[in-house]
Amino acid sequence: MNKIVMNVGMLFFFLSIIFFSQMNLSLTDILVRSFAIFIFLTSMLGIIALVFIRSINKKSFDKGNEFSENLSGK
Repeated sequence: MNKIVMNVGMLFFFLSIIFFSQMNLSLTDILVRSFAIFIFLTSMLGIIALVFIRSINKKSFDKGNEFSENLSGK
């Protein structure tokens, strides 16, 4: 999952370089803005992926406990 988040972040980094270079900004402004977008997007996607994975793990753990209780007859 980390590779997917990093690849999406890199994609938006390079797309933002192309977008900001069309605005005739200086090279440092382009890199700083693109890097800020990369950091923000990567951290947000990482948090979303972490929450998503934890919710799936919790759901599967609860389902496993329910299944074992049904087998034991309690």
